[in-house]
Amino acid sequence: MVPPVSFESNRSSSFSDRRLNILANHFVTLNNSIDSNIFPSPTASSDSVFAHLLRAPEDPILGVTVAYNKDPSPVKLNLGVGAYRTEEGKPLVLNVVRRVEQQLVNEASRNKEYLPIVGVADFNKLSARLIFGADSPAIQENRVTTVQCLSGTGSLRVGGEFLARHYHQRTIYIPQPTWGNHPKIFTLAGLSVKTYRYYAPRTKGLDFQGLLEDLGSAPSGSVVLLHACAHNPTGVDPTPEQWEHIRQLIRSKALLPFFDSAYQGFASGSLDTDAQPVRTFVADGGELLVAQSYAKNMGLYGERVGALSIVCKSADVASRVESQVKLVVRPMYSNPPIHGASIVAAILRDRNLYNEWTIELKAMADRIINMRQKLFDALRSRGTPGDWSHIIKQIGMFTFTGLNAEQVSFMTKEYHIYMTFDGRISMAGLSSKTVPHLADAIHAAVTRAV
Repeated sequence: MVPPVSFESNRSSSFSDRRLNILANHFVTLNNSIDSNIFPSPTASSDSVFAHLLRAPEDPILGVTVAYNKDPSPVKLNLGVGAYRTEEGKPLVLNVVRRVEQQLVNEASRNKEYLPIVGVADFNKLSARLIFGADSPAIQENRVTTVQCLSGTGSLRVGGEFLARHYHQRTIYIPQPTWGNHPKIFTLAGLSVKTYRYYAPRTKGLDFQGLLEDLGSAPSGSVVLLHACAHNPTGVDPTPEQWEHIRQLIRSKALLPFFDSAYQGFASGSLDTDAQPVRTFVADGGELLVAQSYAKNMGLYGERVGALSIVCKSADVASRVESQVKLVVRPMYSNPPIHGASIVAAILRDRNLYNEWTIELKAMADRIINMRQKLFDALRSRGTPGDWSHIIKQIGMFTFTGLNAEQVSFMTKEYHIYMTFDGRISMAGLSSKTVPHLADAIHAAVTRAV
């Protein structure tokens, strides 16, 4: 209940003051009455203050795994989860990660004290070098501020809230489609979310002309979310030439790029290749934001390791920006966890460990590329109607199959294959043994009589 409004009064209070007091208390009484109707107080039959709550729907992505876990079928297949699986369908912990973890456990001087608000200093410095390049002018001139955050999601949220507080434009343009969490993250951070065309269903490729038209009509100064590589959910990336057109347009319109880099090295197998779009934007001297995640490329999903980097025009501005980002982080989660970031820092600072990581990373990327080829070949050998070449043209963990919600439901019911209803599948969840089962299901889904 909202308490009655109390205005401090004395004998000299005017009639208007008294009238205002009466009106204000009347409003509060009315408001409390409305609140009571919408959120009723507990009664004998309902003794919980939360009894009015409705059951929320499952997350459209994470809910796939919930449904999969309830299915007793021995042939069930989960292609919804965005996590790498081995050929045997098991989660993978990289050998280099296990080795570093053992080293950390054996360090007698290691403790569990709080980190600074910005996190592990080495992690931040090395993360910036990884995405921008060690010889980047922005790094050499100290124009980058990097803050350790809670994986990619946390990095996006901190960046979004920082922009909502301090940037003159509060509108962010995100691709259509994009990762389902993007609009929620930025809306709750305080930004207004709009979309720009990205995917062309007819070609199952990039709607480049639509993208240019939509960003070209965006108000000057708007924020633009860009996937650094391996666009989620489509697996469709611009070519280097298209990236250059996008960069020129964004800079000419004074738009502010905000990159989401969740798959560096995981898409092509090359850390440098996958970072090239970001580095092109940094090379022109303009400002930008980058959210990094180590969930996929180091397999540190549950460790929640990420970083937010903001490239500024000068070292002085970067320092002031960091001071304000700290004010965003402090009341949100105070400071980040130490374990995962320590693993990343140890790998990035040691040449031998770094080299071992890149070998394992490329092996993961290559296996996903191989699964794409196997699925394409399996569909072609079955004579499945349609042009399935987009499966091998797309890149990264996910493939946008082009299957509709009805076909997805059919595959789940008849073949026990689980994926999101937009037809996105995780190629990392496939194996040589399960590709035929998936190909059979897709063939049946697109050829059955409706």
